[in-house]
Order: sequence, then C-alpha cells, then structure tokens
Amino acid sequence: MTKKVLITGGTGFIGSHLVRRNIEAGNEVTVLTLAGDAGIPEIQRLNCRIVEGDICDYGLVETLCEGKDIIFHCAAVVTDWAPMALFRKVNIEGMENMCRAAAKARVGRFVEMSTNDVFGLREDCVIDETFPLCKWHEPYADTKIDAEKIAWRYHKEQGLPVTMVYPCWVYGPGDKTFVPLTADAIVKGEMVFWRKDVIVWPTYIDNLMDLLMLIAERPEAVGNGYLVHDGECTTFQEFCTQIAESLGVKPAKLHIPYGAAYTAAILMELIWKVTRMKTRPLLTTYTVKNLGSRLRFSIGKAEQDLGWRPAVSYQEGFAATMSWLKTLDLDKLKEK
Repeated sequence: MTKKVLITGGTGFIGSHLVRRNIEAGNEVTVLTLAGDAGIPEIQRLNCRIVEGDICDYGLVETLCEGKDIIFHCAAVVTDWAPMALFRKVNIEGMENMCRAAAKARVGRFVEMSTNDVFGLREDCVIDETFPLCKWHEPYADTKIDAEKIAWRYHKEQGLPVTMVYPCWVYGPGDKTFVPLTADAIVKGEMVFWRKDVIVWPTYIDNLMDLLMLIAERPEAVGNGYLVHDGECTTFQEFCTQIAESLGVKPAKLHIPYGAAYTAAILMELIWKVTRMKTRPLLTTYTVKNLGSRLRFSIGKAEQDLGWRPAVSYQEGFAATMSWLKTLDLDKLKEK
C-alpha cells in the first residue's frame, strides 16, 4: 500500500538514497531541503515533491507533516566545524519542531537518523543500545544527544511513534564526506595517523536503507533504537591502505603521537576562531577523538528484534564504493 512519506535532508547522502528507496517501494515522497541546496538538481530527476525550506520554520514543518504516514528525519548539521549556535538551532530546535508537528499530525512512524556517537567513547566493552547516552564535549555528538532526548520525551508524553537509528561510518556510492575526504587526504599525501589499530565500523548505504525501510513497517521498532553497521570492523589504517591500493597511489604511513595531534587540534581551533577563518581547521578535536578510538558496537538488537542482517558484506560494499570513487575527478574530491 502506498505510504505518504516526508524526508527531511533528502538531498544529502543518506537522504537521497532514502528518496530513491521509497520511490522504488511505491511511496509518495516529499523532500524538505534548504533553499538552493547543491543536491536539488539530482533529486529533481526523481518522482518526488521537493519543498525548499527550513526545519526551524515551524509553520512550514507543521504543514508538511499533515497527512504523512512516515517521517524520516535526516536533516542535521553533520560536521566537526560550525558555530555552536547553528548546531543548536538545527539539531535541537529543529528536532523540537519536527517532533511537535509530527505528534500533532499523528504520523504513523517517526524515524530519527541519530549516530553511534551518542554512546560516547568507552573502549572497555561492546556498546549496544542499552548504554546510556554519553557526551563527547563536541558540538555534533552533544547536540544529537539533546535532540534524541527531545524525541523520547515526545514518545513518552504524546505517543509519538519514534524509532532511533544509530549508524556507524556510512559509506557507498554518492558519499559526500567519509570516503571522498579520506581519499583526498591520501591522494595529496596529507593523511596522518595518531593512534595505531583505530577501529572503524563501516556501514554500507544499502544495508542502512534495508534497515530503515524495515523499521518503517515493523510495529516492534516503535520505542526502540538500533545500531547498524556491516557486521564487521576494520582498522582505519587498513581502510586507508585499501583506498590507496584501489586508486594506485602511495599509502599513508605517517604516525604522530595522539597527544601531539590533540594539542595541535586545540591550537588550530583557537587560531581559526580568533582569526574568524571561513574554512575548517586542518585538525579538530572531534576528528582526533573520532579517528583515535577503538570502540566496539553490537548490531544484535536489529538482528534479534527485526530479523535484519547486512545483505551486503563489507568487502562487496567497499569494492562497489571504490568503483564509484574511481569515476570521480580525484582533484575535486572535497567538492563531492
């Protein structure tokens, strides 16, 4: 049966794949995106309605939520470098608007795109969805935690049918950040490591889509959250080596002490703030923490509750991603 679906942030990497997957499922899709977003031309080719606007505009959000069966809330400030006021406005105030409007419209399902970052940086155990939210003292992770608390409040007090999704490192064709930026640093010889055997948990985009579409249909998903990755991890060094081999460039090998990297990040952030530079620092404290951890995550809950399994192995997903990456202009990877 056709469902009426609203996707915020539908021009982003995850959002655009969601648009396609919902159209393939026969759903009627409305996309909310910022005016003039660079991803609009690509989405315009699809059979969906595009609304240019802001999730911080409650009147607009209220109108768009009316009559919707499913809302996938993907819009957020997803970066390691932006004004704190912007993080709060979009990630927190925007979430309040979305939940308020969705509850008023009595939508059938509200799926929030969260992040595995909300569980903090504990390395002494395998993290699952029962773990308490733990702040990083970084704008992105911390505002996503505050946003999640808002959603659960609406679930508890107003019956909003919320499901949280906690993706790990999402990658695949169309990626605009993780793989292109990593490849750019490798190609230019700028990649530096600051801790050995750092663990990353790749999440191929199709595996994430499978889970999201399943969540939108299964009643037992309401009131729950689900971690998602490909079912296996790799080290960041090995990931970078595989990218270098795929592109036929020299692999990165330079290591510096973690403390030196973190100190450099603090100094760079200070200089960038004082001088009000419009670019991002070469290093940020969030990046140093993120690419300097050995976290472990379980996807057992999605397997047990929903019978979900990663359909695409990490090896298959990586190969597909490299095939796509090699079609790009390596000199313009930061623009993807």
